[in-house]
Amino acid sequence: MSTGEEEDDRDDELFEHHRIVADPRQSLLRIDRFLMDRLPNVTRTKLQRALHEGFIRVNEKAIKPNYKVHPQDVITVSLPEPPRDTDVVPENIQLNIVFEDDSLLVVNKPAGMVVHPAYQNWSGTLVNALTWHFQHLPTLPNNEGRPGLVHRIDKDTSGLLVIAKTEACMTHLARQFFDHTIERTYWALVWGEPDPPAGTINVNVGRSLKDRRLTTAFPEGDFGRTAVTHYRTLQPLRYVSLIECKLETGRTHQIRAHLKYLGHPLFNDEMYGGSDLVKGTVFSKYRQFVDNCFKLMPRQALHAKTLGFVHPVHGQFMRFDSELPDDFRAVLDKWEHYVKYH
Repeated sequence: MSTGEEEDDRDDELFEHHRIVADPRQSLLRIDRFLMDRLPNVTRTKLQRALHEGFIRVNEKAIKPNYKVHPQDVITVSLPEPPRDTDVVPENIQLNIVFEDDSLLVVNKPAGMVVHPAYQNWSGTLVNALTWHFQHLPTLPNNEGRPGLVHRIDKDTSGLLVIAKTEACMTHLARQFFDHTIERTYWALVWGEPDPPAGTINVNVGRSLKDRRLTTAFPEGDFGRTAVTHYRTLQPLRYVSLIECKLETGRTHQIRAHLKYLGHPLFNDEMYGGSDLVKGTVFSKYRQFVDNCFKLMPRQALHAKTLGFVHPVHGQFMRFDSELPDDFRAVLDKWEHYVKYH
């Protein structure tokens, strides 16, 4: 007959889910705001409850909900249930490998493929494919379940990613990303013609306070993290423009949030207002033309076109370029034809 003591002990046991070390340059920021930018699928309500119940500790000590994070603080989030198994199931999915050697590979990810397993997408990801084709890929600290990854792009964004095959390569590449020395350019089809046609967007971005799925711009700098995007117009097409974006930082949905803030959301970006008729007339023929474009490219018009970095072994700078995928090119061709004859 049980006394209940074993059950009580089990209920008191906590399992560490997250361990985050604050940056040496971290400014003082309330713990809930700090964690909202760094934990996936978490709400402010859940964070407040976890803080009140003592599931969040800083430097191994209990804290108050209004605690402000300091540089190099070690924040741990522990919960009564164990974290999900981070083992990745290998899947035989074809990869478009642009370059490969003993240290790394560069892949061209198609639109529609999630980069790594996560909530609601536990299979069919780039990482599932990588673990089928490559053995013993390294993993960054606090990045379990994401072997080989040093960066990522959104599910419906196409383009180039570099994958590390060794621990040394991963560390070297991660440092380049941290120092913002990686060269990354994206091609985007946006609504309207940016004015000026080239410039820099230096506006904080962070999780939206209204919708946790979205990233939003905080021009006052009171929320979010520093984000810098350089852009230039490649081809103005009256109602839309093909632009190039060069990332200085790499925040979640940075380009999508910055361009919405600029008033030029990505074409057919439903999450950020780009699937509305942002520019142009209300005539039914024009509306039908735009709808046909949406059907041709049922995703945001964003492609990670170039990727440049210093090779971790031989020290040479390498730059890779990729062609626009068929759906993006088809929509661009339709706009070119429309503007020419209307």
